[in-house]
Amino acid sequence: MAHAFNTPDRPEPFGIFSSAAWQPEGKVLHISGHTAQGADGATVGVGDMKAQTRQVLENIQAALEFAGGRMSDIVKVLVFVTDMSDLMGIHEVRAEFFERPYPASSLVQVSGLVRDDYLIEIEAVAVIPTDRARNSP
Repeated sequence: MAHAFNTPDRPEPFGIFSSAAWQPEGKVLHISGHTAQGADGATVGVGDMKAQTRQVLENIQAALEFAGGRMSDIVKVLVFVTDMSDLMGIHEVRAEFFERPYPASSLVQVSGLVRDDYLIEIEAVAVIPTDRARNSP
């Protein structure tokens, strides 16, 4: 689990993230940007930011589990969105997947993603304890 914290005497983060997170001991796993692509390759939740966020996080969770990890092993996420208007909806879904201490996070608005119907893409860095890490060199 990330050793995350919020900085005293500074504003508390408004969403599901911490100001900073120490990297614990373990195997570092860099998870590529995931989109709202279902197992069949089709876009899940066309036009629905919350549905797409949920699918993206499920895809990340599947990659983590394959490697022996858990969502609590994520220390940092980078979120790309095409529209900021449902920012709180994104954090509502993130709350389903992350518990305190939340990972560090950055979020940026972009003009587009690899497919026009994608609204969000998330990449992550996780540190999986060595005794749980699988499929590792």
